Amino acid sequence: MNRRIVVSLAMAHIASRASAFRAQPAAVAMPRIGVLSFRSPPSGGDPDPIAGFRRGMRDLGYMDGRNIVLDYRYADGRPDLLATLVAELVQSKVDVILAAGPVPLQFARKATSTIPIVAISGSDPVREGWAQSLARPGGNVTGVQVTFLELAAKQLEILKTAVPELERVAVLLAPAELNDPSVEAGARALGLQLIMLEVRGPDDFERAFKHAASSRAQGLYAIATNTIVAHRTKLAELAVTYRLPSISELTLLANAGFLLSYGADLDALGLRAATYVDKVLKGERPSDMAIELPAVFELVVNRKTARALGMTMPQSILMRVTRVIE
Repeated sequence: MNRRIVVSLAMAHIASRASAFRAQPAAVAMPRIGVLSFRSPPSGGDPDPIAGFRRGMRDLGYMDGRNIVLDYRYADGRPDLLATLVAELVQSKVDVILAAGPVPLQFARKATSTIPIVAISGSDPVREGWAQSLARPGGNVTGVQVTFLELAAKQLEILKTAVPELERVAVLLAPAELNDPSVEAGARALGLQLIMLEVRGPDDFERAFKHAASSRAQGLYAIATNTIVAHRTKLAELAVTYRLPSISELTLLANAGFLLSYGADLDALGLRAATYVDKVLKGERPSDMAIELPAVFELVVNRKTARALGMTMPQSILMRVTRVIE
């Protein structure tokens, strides 16, 4: 009799535990954010373009592996990898894609019209075709702009301040990637003559700089497209060899040896991009989220390059710099 009571109690306990286990809610899947970058993973002294985004997500209470999953895809400077990388993100059913740059955005847009995309990219989203307007983009893409039409004029103005005798500027660009009409408008406003140096790869670099020298260029303006960024160290060396004070948009070009860089603070843009991702995860639609212009800018001077060129930076430049590279 006692054995029957014990067995009955044990069976009741097991049944109770099983019922409680069945009543447990299923684990909720953590939101997945796909991070697509044209660059390599950060290393050396180059700034990490995703650092601001990661910090912004932490500030908003998101911790990778705890309540979100950050799924990184780096193309190592190879555009041919991006189609495969973004396809992997789409197949893994990410909740949102962060497109860090114009080429990642291009491939992300081709890969999906339904997954929300937050972009750190662009100079004119309407002209580039990924927004109906800045106030209401209208599709599955929103985010923050890296540049805007007036920025080229500002960069040329800074170069002319550093080189007061500047009259002829060589413009280094990869025409297949970008042909920015705002450069010509900025040059006209400053009375500068432009010498266009079209390059498609390293085999064109020496020829381009020889053309700049024969055209009596006194400075170099580089449009920071993929080809220029990928070969920034070689281009910086050639600029010094041909005695051309140089300026571009991204800090990593100044890190590589360009004399000057002036452009949006990518860290600040990353912080803002995190707020967009947060809103998407909370149910807001990219189509209704206004695209932001950059608000924080960096002026960087490479003093080592200045010494190599025999230049002394004007006080008007030094008073405005946010960082000096020694």
